[in-house]
Amino acid sequence: MSVGVFDLFSVGIGPSSSHTVGPMRAAAAFVQELMDAGVLGQVSGVRVDLYGSLAATGRGHGTMTAVLLGLEGREPELILPEEVESRLAAFAAGDPLLLGGSVALAYGAGDIILHPLTILPRHTNGMKLAVLGSDGAVLHEATYFSVGGGFIIREGAVDAAVAELEHSKELLPHPFRTAAELLKHCASTGTNFSGVMLANELVTRTEAQVRTGLLHIRDVMEDCKNASLARTGLLPGGLNVRRRAPDWYARLRAEDPDRDPKFWQEWVNLVALAVNEENASGGRVVTAPTNGAAGIIPAVMFYATHYTAGMADATQEQIDDVVVKFLLASAAVGVLYKEQASISGAEVGCQGEVGSASSMAAAGLAEIMGGTPEQVENAAEIAMEHNLGLTCDPIGGLVQIPCIERNAIAAAKAINAAKMALWGDGQHRVSLDEVIITMRETGRDMSSKYKETAMGGLAVNVVEC
Repeated sequence: MSVGVFDLFSVGIGPSSSHTVGPMRAAAAFVQELMDAGVLGQVSGVRVDLYGSLAATGRGHGTMTAVLLGLEGREPELILPEEVESRLAAFAAGDPLLLGGSVALAYGAGDIILHPLTILPRHTNGMKLAVLGSDGAVLHEATYFSVGGGFIIREGAVDAAVAELEHSKELLPHPFRTAAELLKHCASTGTNFSGVMLANELVTRTEAQVRTGLLHIRDVMEDCKNASLARTGLLPGGLNVRRRAPDWYARLRAEDPDRDPKFWQEWVNLVALAVNEENASGGRVVTAPTNGAAGIIPAVMFYATHYTAGMADATQEQIDDVVVKFLLASAAVGVLYKEQASISGAEVGCQGEVGSASSMAAAGLAEIMGGTPEQVENAAEIAMEHNLGLTCDPIGGLVQIPCIERNAIAAAKAINAAKMALWGDGQHRVSLDEVIITMRETGRDMSSKYKETAMGGLAVNVVEC
């Protein structure tokens, strides 16, 4: 299946799409393999090995918990934060792991083997899973890679996945891998980015289903923000980072009761911070396109639905129309990053997470503000150009510092990029494709210690100070 809008925007739990959502999906897929092979009932033991970035920052990202929940058959789209907390408490009390929800095994997070200095060839986020029979022999094993945004690849299935991807593209009316191809489709159809993306989505869904699905994504983003505004105290993990969103919200309601446009940036900052504080708490979020960057698109969408022309008097249906168009246009740009580069911080640094989200948001905003396809492409290019080289160096391996504030800064960059593009005519020297390729090459050249290993930058300097 080619990358679609609901691949880029999917519901999961925090704090990381690559280190929490992906490993849970991989473990659940492995359990399904056991069921399909008819060996689940024969299992007497489990072995899990985590490699590279998954091992280096897994504790701060909840990777071990995610793997255990996945082995019990839980899916990140469906599990609720309170269920996670309940199972964590049960594990701590000595309850067994319920493999596939039924086979009780004495196994816990402490039994997962970490290999932070060993990088598997396909990707730095590698994990091997195996189950053993009563005689200690391996019954079934598999290697998975969590490649960013909750996407997973199984070793041995790569060629098949590529073949399926190419076949699915043949079914699309407007297949595209580059911005140049996307712009050609816009010119030939007389539509913008959202129109091309919608036409491709209609291969597998009706227009009503696409609309309902995207409004559900919007609602989960809104619920995430609201849940965060109701929480107080410190974020979990030991860094003693204080939740700021509730206090900021109270101050904004007092100082800006009538939603004065001069406070737009404070509100955008609030939404970005709130969503990422909830993500850092392990709450229910939307990968957009990753958890670490989950606050940017909701924050810019807030700006789009509250501060752009005509929104003050818009009906709910008109607001919903803006949301659908915004998310479709954003997703079209997200496809370009997935096809040509990466959205994995462990592979290309935070430029692939926060940078791609800022670029996607800039495109969505530029389109709903009336931009031409060329201006929309320019907005996406500007946003990424000024996120090039952004490292992923979370302190303590937690998605808190600098991640939370970085979302707010990147949201403002996206808004500025859209406005700059709209003041131009769409003609510019550097293309979006050139910037995406540059991001990919920059990530390839970047030292591994700056790619979600907690071995460089702020991750070591702040702790040592």
